[in-house]
Amino acid sequence: MDNSSIGRGGGAGASGARGGGAGASGARGGGAGASGVGVLDKTVAVLNALEAGPASLAQLVSATGLARPTAHRIAVALERHRVLTRDSQGRFVLGPRITELAAAAGEDRLLAVAQPVLAQLRDMTGESAQLYRRQGDARICVAAAERASGLRDTVPVGAVLPMTAGSAAQILLAWEEPERLHRGLRGAKFSATALAQVRRRGWAASVAEREPGVASVSAPVRGQGGKVIAAASVSGPIERLTRSPGRLHAAAVVAASDKISITLRRGA
Repeated sequence: MDNSSIGRGGGAGASGARGGGAGASGARGGGAGASGVGVLDKTVAVLNALEAGPASLAQLVSATGLARPTAHRIAVALERHRVLTRDSQGRFVLGPRITELAAAAGEDRLLAVAQPVLAQLRDMTGESAQLYRRQGDARICVAAAERASGLRDTVPVGAVLPMTAGSAAQILLAWEEPERLHRGLRGAKFSATALAQVRRRGWAASVAEREPGVASVSAPVRGQGGKVIAAASVSGPIERLTRSPGRLHAAAVVAASDKISITLRRGA
């Protein structure tokens, strides 16, 4: 995007886009809020206009005060970067890149909140604790607090594990929309009936499901609106967790997950 070409805006409408007249204040982002970098302020004006919902080009022009060619060039450029997209009626809407950036920002806060809680969970249970997030058809360990010594289940941060086995996979799938849930059950080592039980009791357990000799217990971490955004877990050898790991550690894992969820919502 060329700053000078956008600033020119094309013909008579350009003066409004450059700051001449009533429309200019909207294009600049509202007087005192302006950064002084014209193309940036106009881009932010377009994004702000779409916060309320889909908008046609004519509606963007009306909402921002930008000249029509300027608004069009900015919107199309943002669309190429996936910051905007179009709905079924051809109107501009906020695009997937916005969601990705928001998730990245939320991830930092999630990790900051979760890490000390995972350490407390490890100390309370004597087992390694992890935090998993779903990414497509896999789950990723995004935080961990390892048991200091002795036999343990070590899952390094960044490890990519399947969504078809393990208590954390059950948690990350159990509250999905029905279509996505049933698609996720293909090839899974657990059933729809098992996931229904997970939803009823609020936690999941697995024994030798992901890896022979390993047991685990997981519970959901929830974000705004109660949406499940992660799974907190403890895992270790069956010899210690037994074949009924939930009896030993479900209460502690649920309490840790709830603590992370409440802290996240308070800070939102």
